[in-house]
Amino acid sequence: MRSNSSVINVYKKNNIKSEVVTQLLYGDTFKKIKKKGPWIKIKNDLDHYKGFIKNKKFPSNQKDTHKIYKLYANLYSKPSLKSKIRKKLSFGSKIKIIEKKNNFCKFDNLWIKKRDLKKINYKTKNIFKNINQFKNIKYKWGGKHFSGVDCSGLVQLFFNFNNKFCHRDTKDQIRYFKKKIELKNIRKNDLIFWKGHVAVATSKNSLIHAYGPFKKAVKIPINKTIERIYKTANLKVIGIRRIS
Repeated sequence: MRSNSSVINVYKKNNIKSEVVTQLLYGDTFKKIKKKGPWIKIKNDLDHYKGFIKNKKFPSNQKDTHKIYKLYANLYSKPSLKSKIRKKLSFGSKIKIIEKKNNFCKFDNLWIKKRDLKKINYKTKNIFKNINQFKNIKYKWGGKHFSGVDCSGLVQLFFNFNNKFCHRDTKDQIRYFKKKIELKNIRKNDLIFWKGHVAVATSKNSLIHAYGPFKKAVKIPINKTIERIYKTANLKVIGIRRIS
């Protein structure tokens, strides 16, 4: 099965009031485990994460050709900027192009600007290239979308965009990445972990993270962040990992 919505919340339980544990983006595929009333329990093909989504008729899997490269891309009813914007797709969403016209590409009866896309096998040399486009995006627990993102979701998005595996939760991410680094040796793209939290080093002095207390993704000095988290949450850094 495949998601054909801009974003679908995945819940811990089959209840709209339950915790949102992650999200499916457009083009994400999943397997149905069981049906429970108007809900289905699923397993995400990307990271094997399980949860509940509202049941509906989902399309079957397909061989996608392109993915969204920008923070979000507008979808148009016709291949023209003057036509109606029907919806928006978030960074990392996947589509199958069936037609090209006037610098637009068609998929699922919608049109998208060619410049907002990269081919499905495209990878960036720097895995976290363009992570700054998420700066000031709203913090949302379980989020992986331009409308809201959490700390581990932000990290996972960039691995997935580069066709690499990454766990969804921080407790699994810190175990998955094996190369341990001391703070004095930190460099760009290293991951900094606290209990239940992760940040991406953007240099030896700064980081970016989706930070609940600030209610958004922010780019701030590493030392100030370590001091603040210890002062406000009594949490120390539990590990720094090099991803390559």
